[in-house]
Amino acid sequence: MTPLADVRVLDASRVLAGPFCGQLLGDLGAEVIKVERPGSGDETRGWGPPFDGAYSAYYLSCNRNKQAITLDLSQPGGVQLFQALVRKSDVLLENFRAQSADKLGLSPEKLLAQNPRLIVCSISGFGRTGPWSDLPGYDFAIQALSGLMAITGPSEGPPSKVGVAVTDVLTGLYAATAVLACLHARAQSGHGYTIDLALLDCAIAAQVNVVQAFLTSGAMPARQGNAHLQIVPYQAFATADEWLILAVGNDGQWQHFCQAADRLDLAHDARFTTNAQRVNERTTLIPMLEALLHTRTYADWHARLEKAGVPHAPVLDYSKLFALAQVSERGMKVTVRDPAGKEVDLAGSPFHIHGATLPTATMPPALGEHTAMVLRDVLGLDDLAIQRLRDEKAI
Repeated sequence: MTPLADVRVLDASRVLAGPFCGQLLGDLGAEVIKVERPGSGDETRGWGPPFDGAYSAYYLSCNRNKQAITLDLSQPGGVQLFQALVRKSDVLLENFRAQSADKLGLSPEKLLAQNPRLIVCSISGFGRTGPWSDLPGYDFAIQALSGLMAITGPSEGPPSKVGVAVTDVLTGLYAATAVLACLHARAQSGHGYTIDLALLDCAIAAQVNVVQAFLTSGAMPARQGNAHLQIVPYQAFATADEWLILAVGNDGQWQHFCQAADRLDLAHDARFTTNAQRVNERTTLIPMLEALLHTRTYADWHARLEKAGVPHAPVLDYSKLFALAQVSERGMKVTVRDPAGKEVDLAGSPFHIHGATLPTATMPPALGEHTAMVLRDVLGLDDLAIQRLRDEKAI
């Protein structure tokens, strides 16, 4: 039995944060029903290239293990069907604009009145309170507003965003955590919950030690590029042929590094004995290490550092990443089949839970692929009623 086998999730969210949360819950065995607008569907269906047939890579990345239906919430019949599905669901994921939800009668409070055991997870840019509560939120803007871009990128030059829509992904993770906590709480309390998650809040919380450095000192941390604000040496170095990530996390590892590098003089240098000293002496030490690391190839350094137990890594592109036996063994690339039987490669789920069965990955659904099935199986509608809804353009 899968961990969430008895949980039905109505995923009425769009783009990334909410759909990513829904995918995580589906990976854990929940029945996830994706609700989209007829005709167009989730915007990410068209966000490409690249495409795999009719499916954009963006859409494929966050919609596996779901069923898909179409409902037109501008039609009374569509709203009624949505409300009927709410009454049959355990969790609702949504990123409606607050004013739009109120107008349609789909605010969290009204939905809870219809299903008092429902867990409503509302995801927005800025949350349901505060002066920005009704503004739209986009990852790039949130990265800028949250301070994340101010600490990302080289010390000289413009601020930089992270290479993936990280505030959406982080919010999806926080959303899944909150949903699971509320499911657990509901088993004790018997009542539902509303969750109000903001991309901005999640982006701030996820900056952990760096934002805390500001709160502790009152000083804005400088951008470190590929270095670490509070650990030295912990950054990228150019070897004679490739980049090497050196991650010396404690003073014992520093001693091991110096031995592996045949630089006992550095090991005995009182300026560099502790991490705090190395951070304070960063501008002296790092140029010395840059010159040192450049004297040997990556393969030479890898052999030395591996033997010494010093954490390090190469910088891989995706082709090298997915060629690794480790990545293959962990199932981080899975192959599914689209409705026509064509093989499609997807990034795999990271969940490995011993003692529980997890679902086999399924193809992200085509637009409205399961509309009739869901209306029959969940709401008990017959073919005549479903055809009538099609004629009324409710689905």
